[in-house]
Amino acid sequence: MRKSSLVLLFVVIAGSLLGGTANAAQAAYPIKNTDILTKNALYASGRLPAASCPEPAVQAGNVASVKSYLVPLVKCLDRAWAAQFAKAGLPFTKPPVRFITKPQKICGAKWGKDVQAIYCNTSRQIIIMLDSAVVDDPSDLFLMDVIAHEYGHHVQNIAGMWRALDRLPNDGKAEFYEQTRRHELQAECLAGAFIGSVWPSLDRTGEDWKSLLDADRRSGDETADVRDHGKGRNMANWLNRGYKAASPAACNTWIAGSAMVA
Repeated sequence: MRKSSLVLLFVVIAGSLLGGTANAAQAAYPIKNTDILTKNALYASGRLPAASCPEPAVQAGNVASVKSYLVPLVKCLDRAWAAQFAKAGLPFTKPPVRFITKPQKICGAKWGKDVQAIYCNTSRQIIIMLDSAVVDDPSDLFLMDVIAHEYGHHVQNIAGMWRALDRLPNDGKAEFYEQTRRHELQAECLAGAFIGSVWPSLDRTGEDWKSLLDADRRSGDETADVRDHGKGRNMANWLNRGYKAASPAACNTWIAGSAMVA
């Protein structure tokens, strides 16, 4: 995930939240003949089960403290998505999670500039960078969003959506980047769905959630060289959709109009 003024997230629907569906006719580059993206079994699996996932305190400047926050959170994600895949009738495997403190070659590529975390689809592994930007000024809810977003990419991968994305045809950069933004915004929505399912157990306030949405709004493609994650308002919109629904059904970015994935 990218860093923002707060630091943010990485990796390489129109209508009402629950009642409406996105209109593919509004898409400049509609996704066609790819049911695993547009009609995946996860969308019909219902809400994620409400669960308890208490947050340990995070101590600034302490790598071990940040790890101690993230490790139990990964276990919560494992339980939540294992149960959801079972409801969808899909096989599930947990992703290994690794922590690093300085950039290194990951998934066959150099660690990117302003990247906080990566999901490697070939090894099915999540790698989190615990550098000074996070450790010296940790925002625990931000950390939750980072790990939940990368876990969302794992969900996409084992549900078959990552491979389907790789096989999508495109007629140039504009279509390629719109497809990539659909992928990234879906992961952010899936992060929101998880956070929504555990929110009552977090001892959080509405202001905490608004702060995270504001961080998303400040961390979109407006601050980047490449338009591959989405505008800040769309990142916040999809995160909030997932949070309110606590269900993958809210996260079908593949049928959304182009404006919602710009």
